[in-house]
Amino acid sequence: MSRGARALFFPALVAALTFAFLIHLGFWQLRRLEEKEALIARVQTRISLPAQELPSKEEWKNLSPADYDYRHVRITGRFRLNSEALIYSQAPEGLGREPGYFVLSPFDLATGGVVLIDRGFVSYMKQTDAAQRSAPSELIDVSGYLQAPQRRNMFTPIDDLEKRIWYTRDPDAIAKGLHLEDVAPFILLLDGLPGLSGHRLEPAVIASRIVNNHLAYAFTWFSLAGALVVIFYLVAREKLRRGYEKAH
Repeated sequence: MSRGARALFFPALVAALTFAFLIHLGFWQLRRLEEKEALIARVQTRISLPAQELPSKEEWKNLSPADYDYRHVRITGRFRLNSEALIYSQAPEGLGREPGYFVLSPFDLATGGVVLIDRGFVSYMKQTDAAQRSAPSELIDVSGYLQAPQRRNMFTPIDDLEKRIWYTRDPDAIAKGLHLEDVAPFILLLDGLPGLSGHRLEPAVIASRIVNNHLAYAFTWFSLAGALVVIFYLVAREKLRRGYEKAH
């Protein structure tokens, strides 16, 4: 083995491991693409169906997110007044740039139990407007899309229970903070309050709007792997050329 070839052994090993890692990431994104496309297909099917009855309270503990996520349902009951949670969020698409809160209100079901309803978005500057955030008090029918809880991660801020501000849509955590019992393990994303013109919160994010960037991510990782091969080839060729010139 020539001196130049020996000098390339460690860089070649590092390059090979990095190349393998980048290819692995690319194929992982392709697998995630298949999963996301299957999710989008399932969601589009579910939101296109007529509103169904909500699973009974007795069924809640046995449900998994795959059973109900984005299912279109209708429910009957009353909003529990003066008890709501604010979920901090950047403004949804089309509602400007000012951050604010999604307003989650407990809804006492006529059949028993409580569902937290995401009634929509209010900007930070308007979040003290009680009239805008007010909910009807009468017995009403509402419909919307069920959504699975959001889970915290290491970057999620600590909830401010005194101000009733949360940073994830987590029914269990919100129920404890608001001292609620018999709360459903899902959120209802409201899609309308028929005949109630006083409902002035901005509609929540459209249920079918699911971000799917996995193909672009896969292309990025594969492109980086290809660029690595080209760069290593050029560097190796130059080193071998210099080694040959020195030897002769």
